[in-house]
Amino acid sequence: MNELSFEMESYSSELGKVEISPEVIEVIASIAASDVEGVASMRGSFASGVVERLGKKTHGKGVKVELSEAGISIDVYVSMKYGVAIPDVAQKIQDYIRQALLDMTALEATDINVFVVGVQFDSKEKQNEAPEVDY
Repeated sequence: MNELSFEMESYSSELGKVEISPEVIEVIASIAASDVEGVASMRGSFASGVVERLGKKTHGKGVKVELSEAGISIDVYVSMKYGVAIPDVAQKIQDYIRQALLDMTALEATDINVFVVGVQFDSKEKQNEAPEVDY
């Protein structure tokens, strides 16, 4: 991960500066993407999976942030629910992340790339199964 932090524009305050780390942007993007209808789950790396199994929740799971002179680039890795219109859900993910980032940090991303890495099927058999009862 890039070790840069992003300094917000100063608003004529002499109290100091505000810096936002890439991890904060990852968390904002991950939560915003998870809120989109049609997203089954966020996909993290092997390391984040191990960390979660050890009991620590990784809120930036499935998001990679790159800070450069050109701006903020966000890569989002998601698994979609079966039956959704993937292009529509991907567009909503981009819109939700862009708006959440703007609302919470006043920053705009130059790129928000959505990578669909899986499709999750709901087991209709389990939903339609009635419990067996002996009479």
